Amino acid sequence: MPRFRMTVEYDGGPYVGWQRQENGHSVQGAIEAAVLSLTGETVSVRGAGRTDSGVHAMGQVIHADLSKDWSPYQLQNALNAHLRLAGERVSILDVEAAAEFFDARFSALRRHYLYRIVSRKAPLALEAGKAWWVPKVLDHEVMHAAAQRLVGRHDFSTFRAAHCQANSPVRTLDRLDVTRKGELIEIRATAQSFLHNQIRSFAGTLKLAGEGKWTPDDVEAALEARDRKACGPVAPPDGLYFMQVDYPEVIPDRRRPVTDTDTDDDLS
Repeated sequence: MPRFRMTVEYDGGPYVGWQRQENGHSVQGAIEAAVLSLTGETVSVRGAGRTDSGVHAMGQVIHADLSKDWSPYQLQNALNAHLRLAGERVSILDVEAAAEFFDARFSALRRHYLYRIVSRKAPLALEAGKAWWVPKVLDHEVMHAAAQRLVGRHDFSTFRAAHCQANSPVRTLDRLDVTRKGELIEIRATAQSFLHNQIRSFAGTLKLAGEGKWTPDDVEAALEARDRKACGPVAPPDGLYFMQVDYPEVIPDRRRPVTDTDTDDDLS
C-alpha cells in the first residue's frame, strides 16, 4: 500500500490531544475521519509525537497507508476540504510519498518545541489560548542561564508527569534556549524525544527563575533531586507548540512493528 508522509498544523484547544481517546475528540481521530470520508478506508495514522490536550502544532508529522496511489497535491487538497467541512481546526500543510519503512515516530532524529509566554500586566485578548499570560516582568536572561543547567543527558525524573509511561526518565536535551521579543518570551527545546509534560515542567520552573524566586543553582538542584516534588508548577498547555521534526536523509529499513501500546515517546 502506498505510504504518505504529511505535515500537520492544528489548534489544540478543541481537542483532548493528538492521540485517539475515548473521553473526547482528538486530532488523530479528526484526520482519520477525514480519510474515511474521502476514501471509505478505515486507517490508523501515526504521529511523530503525542501532544497533550490543549497543545498546538505547527509541524506535526504523520504517516498513513492508503490503498490508492494519490497525487500528493490532490490528497492534501481533498483532506483539507473534508477537515474544513467537518469544522476541524486542523490543516494538512504538506503531503509527500514516503518509503514503506518510513515511520513518522520511530524514524525521527529530533523533535523541536516552542513554549510562548506573554509577560505583561494586561490580560490576553488575541493571544488567549495561544500563550501563557504571566502578569509580571520576567528576566529572560536569568531564565536562559537556568535553562542551560538542564541541557545534556540527564535523569529528568523531576520534570516528568507522575503517570509518565516512558521506560526510562533519562533523555538527552540538545537545546533549551530562552529569548525575548518585546512582551513575548520564547522557550525553544530540541531533543530526540521528551517525557510526558517535560517541556511544560521546564517552562513552569524557569518562570520561577525569571521572577527571581529561584536561581540557576536552584534549577540545577531540582534536576539533581530526581524527584517530581522538586519541580516548579507545570505551565499550562496554551503556550506549547510542536514545531518541527527532523529525519535522516535516508530512512533505514528497521521493519519494526508499531502498536498503539508503544509508550516510550513524548507526550508534552
